[in-house]
Amino acid sequence: MARLRKFVAYRRLKRPYTRTSKFKAKSYIKTTPFPKIARFETGDTAKSFNRTLNLLSKSDLQIRDNALESARQTSNKLLETHLGLNGFHLKVKVYPYHIIREHALASGAGADRFSSGMAHSFGKPAGIAARIRKGQAIFQVRVDKQNTELAKQALERASKKLPCPCTIVVENR
Repeated sequence: MARLRKFVAYRRLKRPYTRTSKFKAKSYIKTTPFPKIARFETGDTAKSFNRTLNLLSKSDLQIRDNALESARQTSNKLLETHLGLNGFHLKVKVYPYHIIREHALASGAGADRFSSGMAHSFGKPAGIAARIRKGQAIFQVRVDKQNTELAKQALERASKKLPCPCTIVVENR
């Protein structure tokens, strides 16, 4: 399996180059990669909790689906070990729908001859990402009042896995 390219190449929230071709088959992306997020909601979905904590983004950017899954796993593990499955409700609020394309360049001897004339290459699908705006909620955790500090700690751990600065906002219900 190929190594993932650094996400610095895809982080900016700019409209990507879109191919327009006289051949219809070359004007769109044929396949969409599956999202790597296993579950978008974990914990007790039916129970009503009196505290809601949101992890908000401080900047506009794109977040790859494997970063979202990694953040979800770390926060879910902490909440599950301390509170059990019925003591919280964790929800991923964003969906990775934006297809990341990459044009794999040849490397090695004579690679400069193959790479010429590729100024606006369309690329093949390499993965998917969620487009995040400033102030948008990425994760939401609902817990009881006595477990607020643990939920904050779980969201802080999740924010360490994301490529953006984040804030945690607590709401009473």
